[in-house]
Order: sequence, then C-alpha cells, then structure tokens
Amino acid sequence: MPVKPLYEDIHIPTVDLWTYLFERRDKPWSDDKEIYIDAGTKRSYTWSQVKNTAVEFGRGLRSQWGFKKGDVLGFFTPNNVDYAAVFFGVHYVGGAASTANPTYTAKELAFQMKDSGAKGIVTQLPMLPVVREAARTIGMPEDHIILLGDERDPSGRFKHFTEIKHTGLLGTFNTGHTRVDPKKDLAFLVYSSGTTGLPKGVQLTHYNIVANIAQLEFVDRFNGLYHSGGLDGQGDKQLAILPFFHVYGLTCIALAGIRMGLPVIILPKFDIEKACQAIQEYKVTFASVPPPVVLALAKHPAVSKYDLSSVKFMNSGAAPLGRDLVEMVWDRLTIPIMQGYGLSETAPTLTKGIICDWKRYNGSAGKLLPNIEAKIVDLDGNELSSGQEGELWVKGPNVFPGYLNRPDLQEETFSAGGYFRTGDIGYFDDKGNLYITDRLKELIKYKGFQVAPAELEGILQGHNNIADACVIPAHDRERETEVPRAYLVLKPGITRDDAKAQEIILWLDSRVAQHKKLRGGVRFIDEIPKNASGKLLRRVLKERAKAEDRALGAKL
Repeated sequence: MPVKPLYEDIHIPTVDLWTYLFERRDKPWSDDKEIYIDAGTKRSYTWSQVKNTAVEFGRGLRSQWGFKKGDVLGFFTPNNVDYAAVFFGVHYVGGAASTANPTYTAKELAFQMKDSGAKGIVTQLPMLPVVREAARTIGMPEDHIILLGDERDPSGRFKHFTEIKHTGLLGTFNTGHTRVDPKKDLAFLVYSSGTTGLPKGVQLTHYNIVANIAQLEFVDRFNGLYHSGGLDGQGDKQLAILPFFHVYGLTCIALAGIRMGLPVIILPKFDIEKACQAIQEYKVTFASVPPPVVLALAKHPAVSKYDLSSVKFMNSGAAPLGRDLVEMVWDRLTIPIMQGYGLSETAPTLTKGIICDWKRYNGSAGKLLPNIEAKIVDLDGNELSSGQEGELWVKGPNVFPGYLNRPDLQEETFSAGGYFRTGDIGYFDDKGNLYITDRLKELIKYKGFQVAPAELEGILQGHNNIADACVIPAHDRERETEVPRAYLVLKPGITRDDAKAQEIILWLDSRVAQHKKLRGGVRFIDEIPKNASGKLLRRVLKERAKAEDRALGAKL
C-alpha cells in the first residue's frame, strides 16, 4: 500500500491564486499589516498595498499591451520588495509568471523567454544589458522590458512597472479580475534543468500552488509553529534569503507569507552578516534556508556578533543536509532545524519535519503533507516495503500536470497509475519519515540550483583542446553542497597540467550562469568510461571522485 501521510486529507479550494489570497473573507489581520519589507531600504508593502499595486499594474498590462488570459510575463531579477506585487498583477489579468535565475547569461535567458512565449521581461536597471541582448535574440520589442526596484532608467526609455497604468482607452473597459480555470490555467512557469541539458518548463497551475500553500499552512498550524502574538506583539516573521525565482522561495516564503499574514523580511541575496543583522533588528522568528546557509550559521565567526535568540526554528530544503551540521547549529545557537523535501514539479513541498521530532529523526526529510500519496518502487515499478530503498513516486493536488511543449515526456514522467516519478532514491521508515539517499536523475544540485551535466559537457566539447568530457557531482565540504567537476580527455599533444585546467575553468565560466561553474575542478583522464551503447558511465567517475576526495582529506 502507498505510504499515507500523518495528517488527514484537508479541503483544497478549487479557486485561482488571486481569489485565494485577495478575495478571502476569513483574513484575521487588518489590511494595513506589513507583509513585504526590504531589510536594507526599509521600503515595505502592506497587504492592501500589495493588492492595489497588483490591480493597477495588471490593468496597465491589459490596456497598454493587450495582455490577456494565458499570456506569460518573464521575471529576471534578484529578490526585491516589488517582486510579489508585480507577479500578482500578472495573475489579476489571468496571466502566468515565468521566473528566471538572475545569474543567467543572455543565451540562457533567451531560451527560457522564447520557450515560455513571454510577452515581456521584468528586470532591474543593472541587469538591462543581459535582458536587452536576450530580447534582441528572440525578437522581443524593447518597450516590453519593464523595471522594478528603486532605480529608474535615466534615459526614460525603459518604463518602471509603476508607469504601466490603465489608459482608459476605448476597448479596454474590462478592469476586473480575469477568471481562470484553477486546474488548467497556469500561475507560474518555472524551469527545471533536464539531463538532456535543455531546461524544461514546469507548468504549475493555480490549483497546484493553492494546494501546496493550503497543505503547508495546515501542517504549520497543526504543529503550532506560528502565532498571532509573537515576541514583539506583531506576530511571527520570516527571513527571505531564498530567491523568489526558485519555487522553494516563491511558494514557501513569498506566497505562504501573504496567505498566513507573516511579514517577509527580504534580502536581495544571501550575505551572512546582513542576514544576522536583519534577524536581530526585526526579531525574525523563522527562516527557510538551503544547506549552505546552515553551514554558515554553524561555522561563520560573524554569527557570534548578533543576537539570534528570536529564531524559534528553521526549515532546510533544496538539497540534502548533513546530520552533523544540524547538531552544530543546535550546539551553537539552540535553533532546531527541520528538513523538508520537494521538487519544482510538486510546487514544491512534499514532506516536512515536525519540530518535536527534529532531533530524534535528524537526517529525515520529514513526513508527507496531507492529500499526498507516495510509494517507493524498484526499477520495474514494483512497490517496496518500509525501510527498503527505491525510487520515490508521488501523487497529489500539488503535482504538476506536465512539462510545457513536451507531451513526449508524459509517459516517462508519470506512471500508468498517475504517480509522478521523482527520480530520487530513498525510503520511508516505519513511522512514515522519508529519507532521501541518492538521485536516479543525473542532475547536480549546487546550493539547491540544478545543473545539468549534459549541458556543461556539450559546451566543454566545443573547446578546441577537448576530445571528450563527462561532468559529475563532487562534494564541497566547505560549502556543504554538490559542485560540478569535469573529467576531460584532451586532444593529442595538449599538455595536461594545472595551467590548462585553470584555463578551461575560466573559459567555461564566461559561458554559463554562476551556479554552473566548475567549482569541483577539472581532472584529466585517458578515456571517459562508457557502456557498449556509448552511454556515459557517470557512476564510475562518481566513485572515482569520492576516492580522490577521501585521499585528499586524509592528507589534510
């Protein structure tokens, strides 16, 4: 039998995200409660300001661009206090937001914007050169590039989103909220790297997102994690370190925050000093973080300079977290850290730890959220018993319907019974706790961001000196994350030395986004191991990498 969650199934309202968040009748806080707060500038949005700003921007898109139901607007920006209000404006008029990694190159951005069919791109002033190049590549008009944030374009050529307003022209009289089909229409279109190297558009419907918010809210309330009181009388507050373009930060922080009335203290990117300052200043009570942040909290000397006693707990996700790190943070800060598990395709959360169990089940990703079914299967799809390791299959209202423009992937993505094949290997214990132990997929996860080995291999093979390449994950002990490492066969006559390795690393750096760099280094070998059909035997090189790293560790 499939593993059932600890919780009883809950009611998931069949409504779109706008209705769920802004047309509710049970909101237990006032309209003027601050929701999004910039930790640096102190600029903020109250609940009503978010709603009103979104309405104004959505009406502007509709009247100035003819933006309509089903249209897509791209986002290429670090975290910003304006971010949520702008994508809610897209939802107001029935569109979908396609959020892109702000470290992408122009080529990578162009691919996502073209594949998603984006009508325009929202960005910030410093990122205009990359966006303009991407727009030229795909033939997007420059007047469909919009700015958010505190800076304006001094030339006046590129409009700030606050200038996209309803024109009042004839034919644009429809100023209300566009109704959509929650189970069919998309709220977000996020991109997940594939083992083929080309990212895939993960279609997340309004129902998928509403379901995951409802699941998270129920579990968190059930476990008594959040309160309307709080240390400063204003209730609990969360720190937004995770990027909003990533579905983890998007759902668990930006969306859950406004649904639950939990102020979100926003940082544009992770900086341990600024994060600690914000926690101390705002008396932040919890945070969702990736493992590298946990590592910094455990070891970085700057942490000792700040009062972090307001933090009641943290949630860690996006990549596996070592048990020792959890214990180190507890010993240093007495902050419990619970792990969770999810994927872009599941909007994202599937499991979450319980605070009273964090120490007992340290290393576990927690228990299933309500309304989710899961089972562990062998390579033939046969269900395994608790404690047995196999691939995790899941089913639930937060599971996406499929990849954009890729109907050819449906059969390999979903089982005949409708289960999503996660590609992750793990097991459930007899208490229903999930443990993830490996990945069937070949993706590398650097700080939670996905890196497709095949993409890097394709680029490396274009180097004049390289005959063959294989990229595998290596473990970075300092960053506590996976990093890409390249095993290369050089062409005859090319010297294999450290200078050549560094030259190749720098060459690749200029061609890929920040998270795809070869932080694991380059190794030269005589031949890439392959099977009879020519498929790369990555596992052979993974084992070699582990042996190399063990030998290096023994010398240190």
